[in-house]
Amino acid sequence: MVVDLNILIGGEAGQGVQSIGSVVARTMLRGGYEIFADQDFESRIRGGHSFTRVRVSGHPVASAIDPIDILVALNAETVEIHRKDLQPGGVIIYDGAKTGLKPQNSIIALDIPLETIAADTSGNVLMSNTVAAAATLGLLGYSFDVLADVLRQEYGRHGVKMVDDNIKAGQAGYDFGTVNRPAGFQLRLKEGKPSGKMLVTGHEALALGVLAAGCKFVAGYPMTPTTPILEFLASRGREFGLHVIQAEDEISAANMVVGAAYAGVRAMTGTSGGGFCLMVEALSLAGMTETPMVVVLGQRSGPSTGLPTRTEQGDLLFALHAGQGEFPRAILAPVDAEGAFWAAVKAFNLAEKYQTPVLIMTDHDLGNSSYLMTKPDLSKVVIDRGDILSDEEAEKAEDYRRYAFTKAGISPRAFPGQGKALVVADSDEHNERGHIVEAGEERVKMMDKRMRKNTGLAKEIEGPTIRRRENAKLNLIGWGSTAGAIAEAGGILETMGVNASVVQFNELWPFPAEAVTKVLGGANKNIVIENNYTGQLEKLIRSETGIAADARIHKYDGRAFTAEYIVNALKEEGLL
Repeated sequence: MVVDLNILIGGEAGQGVQSIGSVVARTMLRGGYEIFADQDFESRIRGGHSFTRVRVSGHPVASAIDPIDILVALNAETVEIHRKDLQPGGVIIYDGAKTGLKPQNSIIALDIPLETIAADTSGNVLMSNTVAAAATLGLLGYSFDVLADVLRQEYGRHGVKMVDDNIKAGQAGYDFGTVNRPAGFQLRLKEGKPSGKMLVTGHEALALGVLAAGCKFVAGYPMTPTTPILEFLASRGREFGLHVIQAEDEISAANMVVGAAYAGVRAMTGTSGGGFCLMVEALSLAGMTETPMVVVLGQRSGPSTGLPTRTEQGDLLFALHAGQGEFPRAILAPVDAEGAFWAAVKAFNLAEKYQTPVLIMTDHDLGNSSYLMTKPDLSKVVIDRGDILSDEEAEKAEDYRRYAFTKAGISPRAFPGQGKALVVADSDEHNERGHIVEAGEERVKMMDKRMRKNTGLAKEIEGPTIRRRENAKLNLIGWGSTAGAIAEAGGILETMGVNASVVQFNELWPFPAEAVTKVLGGANKNIVIENNYTGQLEKLIRSETGIAADARIHKYDGRAFTAEYIVNALKEEGLL
């Protein structure tokens, strides 16, 4: 039997929904299972419906699924909202005394006194979350020893008593689930050997990539969904010699990054739509002064504040065109946690090699979802700081020209105060030495120099990844975080006798037009799948290659795609 289990934990924000999900996910990971977990929460500190889904599988998974096998309901609203998605044979776990829920003949359920068990065993009702996680594992017949190890790791920093109390509460919840397992609930899971993989969110992986890339300065203003990047880096800054600054606003943060990079260190910021709007002028400043700048743009539903804790892919064309005037840039769009790690490394290398802004586009779905990731091989991390004068060269550079004309458009970089190299930079148009000019001829030469970098940048950008299937009639095309759902949709179609190739972009600009034309220029129907209203990737493909989409699937309700949603949409479009 192929294991593919969906556990949903729902309740109000502040009830411990994420804590239960985290413990269950980590316990399953230690038993050798593949995991994908996502979060759905409202834009408020407490209250409002929120849930975490933990998908446990025997094969790699990278997206959520809709049908629920186990529904852990911390309030009655959770049952009301999610009962329709419960699989036949699935179970609802709830505390009847706390939620007011009553048994229903048509539904398999476990009524467990979570708070009473927590209070009786530990004297702390907050440990009802541990009781709930343990009861879930007890129902499945999973090893309590694995759970106990996870609890020791999870609560070890709070002291021995906290660990012991959680284990006592967990043992009681586990026993209750085992002894009172409802008739009709057949699912069982056995632990295996740990895979050694890491369970990280997309933004945690990206932050690890930032550290591996040698970034030394981060400035930002907290904004969902990129705040966890700043928090993660701030918590480890001292260890890695990284300075993390919370600026007074996004304008200041972006300008601090430009200043730090100008002075010679790798620097980045992270923000979302409204914050990125404020950073646009600094982005242009980096373009004009040829300053390496890395920006993480975590997309969420707009316009304006929109749905601040929801996902969307509505900023692609904004990121491509943001800024006054024209200047080179690169745009990366990682598809999962591992991709986010390596995108961060590549972004810093491109930014310094080509002395220009580089954007990493993520979204709420990628950033806050948890993926399994093989520990990165740090021996493969290459730091390329581009053409920088050594101290010896700078000492001799009395005739230094910061913006010297070169064939590739890249001028050797020196830092202020380095040797005898006089570094002059200006946001106005300038000559090779950095001094302001207004002559048309010099303006044209300097623009041509800057834009020549696009030729080199284009060679660095990889074409889309392709999962080809023989005799395919369809190309399913996406970018960024939609990768998991689209890939699984392709697999479902194959079981239905419909072969579809999957084409996924993880690097978007300079647009890999030649590679895309080869892939999409055949007889297959091209179907572009995007989390936005207007079809921004579809427009980009058409403008850069002339290839029009045959159909499109758009989703803009603030929720991520699932494979089932895509397959159903294809049916509704008459494409199957």
